[in-house]
Amino acid sequence: MIYSEKVMDHFAHPRNVGEIEDADGVGEVGNAKCGDIMKMYIKVNDGVITDVKFKTFGCGAAVATSSIATEMIKGKKLEDALKLTNKAVVEALDGLPPAKLHCSVLAEEAMKAAVSDYYKRQGIDPTPFVGKQSAPDCENCNG
Repeated sequence: MIYSEKVMDHFAHPRNVGEIEDADGVGEVGNAKCGDIMKMYIKVNDGVITDVKFKTFGCGAAVATSSIATEMIKGKKLEDALKLTNKAVVEALDGLPPAKLHCSVLAEEAMKAAVSDYYKRQGIDPTPFVGKQSAPDCENCNG
């Protein structure tokens, strides 16, 4: 499998790794079948994601997609962060092998789960903002 330099960089030197003890929102997604599990923590101030951290158990592509996704949403308003798509994650990494595209879906879903958790903690129904949450489709997983 050939990975781009950006994927290798984010795998070897992941950004925003760890957890936020007093996070305003936490999202965990994953699939035991493929073995990739992502947990994302966000801090929100005035509707802006001021800090974001992640913990990922999985392959190099899973770590790289988590890392770049956190970079892409840090400092963004919640509504702008929610525009992050798995396609944007893949493009930011200069592509992923087809067998690893599901990792970018997990990164998008982990972020949405964290924002959804944030809204729930505020007593707000997250569905109008985040949409209906569903488990990522891991049919294409081969890892």
